[in-house]
Amino acid sequence: MSDQDFVRRLPGAAAMAGRGRLVRIRLDPLLLAALLAIIGFGLIVLYSVVGGDQALFTNQLVRMGLALVAMVVAAQLDPRLYLRWAPFVYAGGLLLLVLVLVMGVRVKGSQRWLDFPGLPRFQPSELMKIAVPMMVAWYLHERPLPPSLKDIAVALVIVAVPAGCIVLQPDLGTGILVAGAGLAVMVLAGIYWRWIAYAAAAVAVAAPGLWYLLQDYQRQRILTLFDPESDPLGAGWNIIQSKTAIGSGGLYGKGLLEGTQSHLEFLPEAQTDFIIAVIGEELGFVGVLFLLGLYMVVIGRGLYIATQAQNTFQRLLAGSLTLIFFVYAFVNIAMVSGLLPVVGVPLPLVSYGGTSAITLLASFGIIMAVRPQRAW
Repeated sequence: MSDQDFVRRLPGAAAMAGRGRLVRIRLDPLLLAALLAIIGFGLIVLYSVVGGDQALFTNQLVRMGLALVAMVVAAQLDPRLYLRWAPFVYAGGLLLLVLVLVMGVRVKGSQRWLDFPGLPRFQPSELMKIAVPMMVAWYLHERPLPPSLKDIAVALVIVAVPAGCIVLQPDLGTGILVAGAGLAVMVLAGIYWRWIAYAAAAVAVAAPGLWYLLQDYQRQRILTLFDPESDPLGAGWNIIQSKTAIGSGGLYGKGLLEGTQSHLEFLPEAQTDFIIAVIGEELGFVGVLFLLGLYMVVIGRGLYIATQAQNTFQRLLAGSLTLIFFVYAFVNIAMVSGLLPVVGVPLPLVSYGGTSAITLLASFGIIMAVRPQRAW
């Protein structure tokens, strides 16, 4: 009897032989490659923006490394765990949001962060970008779809409570993203389009009343959207400078480190909310188109993985996390281009920031967990 026959007949021999050769890792190669390309592209642009500030660039490099670790860890977990944890993650996030309103750290007029001894400062509202769609998907996954009016009402409460807490900080941009994440689950659950049309009509009718609920600076941002030249040195400064930077780049841009709007400090928040304007100025239309192409690969792959999910919860969760990434990118680019009011939404995986990157990559880890990959 040969050695191969002996191994073949030995109980569990195949598993024992394969265990030493293979490390099973749940990662989607195409999605991972696109995300790494976006991160690398963003780091190159950030290096150009910060110039000689090596500390800021190093901080971003470390944060992206931590975010990638979070993604890999999230991808290895059994998707059934996310179903079990959904209520607890949601409740914990709500508790943190209440703590922010009670004892949060105030920076530039907004109370959005928690600073516990021995821990880095963090923004709990970022957690709700995952917790809210996870909770809505948890609520709807065992109910008949399309959801009934009663189920929609309950889902809207699940979305409205954390979104309202975030708006009170005040952080309208993140509040919109969190609400959008929850609403995306309901859309994917098959809510009737006529109900969406009724809701849009109701919002339009209520818009005059909602106007008076906005704070003064929020109303000013909306007015500035329609006429930035009315206050070119004040409220309209950001939009005017960002559009100038994008337009001056032309087709191929001025080249890395050659942008004048950012390096001469005409462009505010160049490394965060308005970094797409830097890309337009230094790398031109081609650079912006390249980034948009990478975003489309990520979105398309995420939606494909959602269609391959094994149950309703996984499909709703993976699909909504992908759609909120699209909303993230769309709102930032439209905001910087003067198509939407400035609401303080960073460009995903490109703008400087740690909490946002960790949340986004952790969400893509969850998406990868939905579709187990081949062993590497």
